[in-house]
Amino acid sequence: MSELYCDIIPTPIGPVRLLGSEDAIQQLFLTEDGPPDGAVLRPNFGGFANRLRAYFGGDVSALEELPVDPPGTPFQQEVWRELRRVGPGATVSYGELAKRVHRPDASRAVGMANARNPIALVIPCHRVIGTNGKLTGYAYGLDAKRWLLRHEGALLL
Repeated sequence: MSELYCDIIPTPIGPVRLLGSEDAIQQLFLTEDGPPDGAVLRPNFGGFANRLRAYFGGDVSALEELPVDPPGTPFQQEVWRELRRVGPGATVSYGELAKRVHRPDASRAVGMANARNPIALVIPCHRVIGTNGKLTGYAYGLDAKRWLLRHEGALLL
């Protein structure tokens, strides 16, 4: 098993804690917490911090091809793969995302998978909005979600 690395990156929406290996990101959370037990603090492991800095610096496509390895159920994995297809500047509703994973009646289950996303920003759960076009809950708060969507050009106000 490869070593678990951690990096803490300051961002305009708060500190981001990044966990993973040189090969893939396993977790990305907006948190003040430091490295968890068993993780080695290693700045810019895998070059991932540089990509986050590029994203927040204006290159909104900088996170699109980052390798990820999130723990989750097969259904969660399917939802997260589809969610990564929603590019910067775009949004999708829970209902539309459910249709895209061929489960049109599963918008609540899609919402739960979205809520359990362990790699925020890279698996862009902030791009999921309500069917009526309104911003819905976001684990890091609606202000952060609004900031991210404005940053990506999906919200003009």
